[in-house]
This record gives sequence, structure tokens and C-alpha cells, in this order.
Amino acid sequence: MAEETPPPRRNGRRRWILIGAAAAIVLGVGVTWWYYSGRESTDDAQIEGHITQISARLSGTIIKVNVTDNQSVAAGAILAQIDPRDYQVAVDRVRAELADAKANAAAAGTGVPVTAVSTRSDIRTATGALEEAEAGVTVADRQVEAAQAQLVAAQARIREQEATALKNTRDVERWKPLVAKEEISQQQFDAAVAAAEAARAAADAAKSEAAAAQTAVAVAQQRAVQARAAVARAQAALQAAKTAPEQVEITKARAASADARVKQARATLAQAELNLERTSIKAPTSGIVSRKAVEVGQLVQPGQPLLALVSLDDVWVIANFKETQLDEVRVGQRARVEVDALGGRDFNGHVDSIAAATGARFSLLPPENATGNFVKVVQRVPVKIVFEPGQDPNHMLRPGMSVVPTVFVKSQ
Repeated sequence: MAEETPPPRRNGRRRWILIGAAAAIVLGVGVTWWYYSGRESTDDAQIEGHITQISARLSGTIIKVNVTDNQSVAAGAILAQIDPRDYQVAVDRVRAELADAKANAAAAGTGVPVTAVSTRSDIRTATGALEEAEAGVTVADRQVEAAQAQLVAAQARIREQEATALKNTRDVERWKPLVAKEEISQQQFDAAVAAAEAARAAADAAKSEAAAAQTAVAVAQQRAVQARAAVARAQAALQAAKTAPEQVEITKARAASADARVKQARATLAQAELNLERTSIKAPTSGIVSRKAVEVGQLVQPGQPLLALVSLDDVWVIANFKETQLDEVRVGQRARVEVDALGGRDFNGHVDSIAAATGARFSLLPPENATGNFVKVVQRVPVKIVFEPGQDPNHMLRPGMSVVPTVFVKSQ
């Protein structure tokens, strides 16, 4: 009995099925390779955000706390209140000092033109007084000269009258024996006696005039001394008046100093008002209150941490890729972020920047490969990935959450 052979059509169909399956497997492997070779992923990543440590900038007692942990606050909201009374007193005191400084500055500024006018007037007055004193000296000198001339003339008359009196006296003595012998008349003798007495009277009068002239000379000399003293005083006054520019500059300097004190008082007032404003501890941005460590009645000091404010409006991902994965990673490439806390929900983003150094270089004890035995370790480089806007309106993304980012290094 002859063997039966399968029909050729069935064998051909099986062969084509095998070929198709093999082709599908190759195509699937190729597509899978192409798909996964165009992306880089890591599970060493987490969400980062702005966490602001709110600290006290002043010392004082907390009188009010307006927030609790995990409370949402808006930017500018008052978180806590420091007792403002001491700082209000400081503001009031500085305001009074500013008012006093302004009054002094106004007075000093008014004194500048007054000093300028008064100094010019003093110069004119001193110049006139000097001229008058110098004229007085001239007059006094002339009076001295006139008195001295009168004294000389009086002294000459004294000598003349004394000589005449001496002659007449001797004539009387000579004529006395002659009148006794009646050699001359009694009338001539009486005339000689009268002439002698008149000469003596004239001599006495000349002496009186000389004494008066001597007194006049002394008086004139005293006046001359006084006039020269007046000239010296007038010269000193003129020299003092000529210091007017210096006096004006001194007055201007005092006015400038007063203005500077006004500016200083204004700056002090601004600082005092700023300190008063800082007694209200405000939120710099909107966010969630965390790690609250402030209570009513607590005495705080400048720089003391009170709470943390976590901003959820701006969060991003720091993905620590291996250095061997960064060959084709570039800024601006599309990324997908899978968030573990949200059941693996995906968010879209893009590569914002690549760190300038590996994470190990920023550690507390960075490695030093120049010492000891070198062992090559694959390093990780932080890559910042930012989310596309509008994907998290309810602020479900929180700093610290673990994520799995995937960067598409090739267009897909």
C-alpha cells in the first residue's frame, strides 16, 4: 500500500505562518528597542519646592499666633504678632527728635543770610570808625602842635617879661638914691616903680599863660593817645569784621550739620517704623504652614525659627540620573513624571537644567580620588525637571514625594 503525503498547500501555509510570527517578533523587538532606547528614566528622584523658614527679626513676646500646622495662608497674611508697645515708644521718641532737628535746621538756615548781612554791615561800620579815629588822631596831633607852640610862645614871653622886670627893678634901685638927693623928680621915680611893678605883673601873667599852655599840651597829648587807642580798636574791629566770609562759612557749616541731623533723624525714624512693622510677622508668599514652633507668651529672639512655609505654587523634580544616562539628555527635552503618592499618575514636564557637578561633589565629605586606592563608581548628576503649567490646580504635588521621571531624548 503506498504512503500518503500531506498536501503541499498545508505545508506552505505553516511555513508562511512561521515566517510571519518570526517577522512579528523581530518587528516587536525592534520597536521595543527603538521605543526604550529613546528615553532615560530613574527612580532616584523626588519633588522639590520652596520651603521658607520664617524667623523673628526682632526680640519680644509673642502676643498672638494666627496659624496652625498644615494651614494654607496667602501672601502677606499675619502669622504671629510680637508685642509692639516698646517699638511704638521708640517711634514716638524718634519723631520728637526729628521735629527738634527740623527746628534747629530751620533756625540754622535762617542764620546764614542774617550773618552775611550783619557781617557786611560790620565791615562798613568798622571802616567808618577807623576813618573817624584816624581823623581824630590827625586833629589831636594838630592840637598838640598848637599847644606846644603856645607853650613856647608863653615861655618866650616869660623870659621877656622877667628881663623887663629885672631891668625896671634895677632902675628903681639906681634911682632911689637920686630921688633922695632930688637929682630926679619924684614923678620919674614913681613912673620907674610903676613900670617895675607892671613888668613883674606881666611876668607873672606870662608864667600863668605858660602853665596853662603846659596843661593844654598835656591834655592834647592825652587826646592824641586816646585817638591812637581808638585807631587801634577800630583796626582790630575792622580785622574782625573782615573775617565775615569765615563766619558765613561757619554758619553754613552749622546749617549743613543741622540738615545732616535731620536726615539722620529721618533714617532713625524709618528704622524705628520698620521695626514696628516687623512686629507683625507676615507670610512672604502663599503656602502651607509646617513645623510651627511658636506659641503665645513665648519670648523670641532675632533669627529664631518660628515655622516653615511650604510654597506649592512652584514645585519641580530633581532627578539624579547616572552619568552614563546623560549622553543624549538636553535642556528642553520632553519628560513624563510618574508620582508614586498619586497612584502612579503621570505629569508632563521638560528638562530645565543640568547640574554643574555631581551630587557627590556637594556632599559633606566629597570624595578625594587622589588619595588611597581608586575604585570607579558611576556618579549621579542632578537634573531639574519642571512641570508644565495647569496640571496641578489642587496642589497635590508636595516637596519630598518620590517620583519616576522619564526623559524622551528622541522625538516620539
